[in-house]
Amino acid sequence: MHDLNVEEEDESEGHLFSQLNTLHIQEGSTCHTHCVNVNYFNMPIRRKRSSPTFDDPRSKKAKVSSSWSRRDQRVQDTDNMFSTKRCIAWFHEYTSDDEDTLGPEGMEKFCEDIGVEPENIVMLVLAWKLEAKSMGFFTKAEWLKGMTDLQCDSVRKLQLRLDYLRTLLDDPATFKNIYRFAFDFARDKDQRSMDIETAKAMLALVLGKHWPLFGSFHQFLEQSKYKVINKDQWCNILEFSRLVNVDLSNYDEDGAWPVLLDEFVEWMKEHRMVS
Repeated sequence: MHDLNVEEEDESEGHLFSQLNTLHIQEGSTCHTHCVNVNYFNMPIRRKRSSPTFDDPRSKKAKVSSSWSRRDQRVQDTDNMFSTKRCIAWFHEYTSDDEDTLGPEGMEKFCEDIGVEPENIVMLVLAWKLEAKSMGFFTKAEWLKGMTDLQCDSVRKLQLRLDYLRTLLDDPATFKNIYRFAFDFARDKDQRSMDIETAKAMLALVLGKHWPLFGSFHQFLEQSKYKVINKDQWCNILEFSRLVNVDLSNYDEDGAWPVLLDEFVEWMKEHRMVS
């Protein structure tokens, strides 16, 4: 009897719910109410996605990808670190394995690899960094010392440092050191002076774009009796370019300038009078 009452009660509740639902629809309830009732009771149940287990191929793929990512990072970090062994191997790309000096032929290929013309001033700055003794040559010892200082053991790394080397020219004190280095670097080692043709070429490289009077000075050297330039003259040319006005108005004839520059000033005044 008790069970019968329960079943009847359930049927009664079901019948009541059906009537209420029908009543809502028939009595003009809003579409929203109707839709909510229909969707709620007829929408299929969404099953929760299971997380990938350790046996799941997706999990294995994720683990492999993560492993390769960490490995790639380690390789990248190793590549970014300077390697003496890699630096020496790079040097021997331009020499034979038993050579300790990179010569003109190897230098040409080296310049081509880094994308810089041999006569570009940045090559002079690089030579200064390497403390090279002779123009057109790098010894293995010079290479290793300089490239270690620059932390370069490949073409790509040196290319990334070229802009830094160029900025060194903007510092007056550093430029002065590079300018003085150029004299010993370019002169014949069995001579204490630099031949005039080499001097003109080197002056064009280091002062040509920065000294307004360079064109006139070059022309003066062309017609002068000078066959060589000594180091004192070389150093004073830089000081002259920095201190003396373009119109020569502040040039002190009684100053301690070398005769070469006294003659240049006299030559300039004569040409201006003629003009």
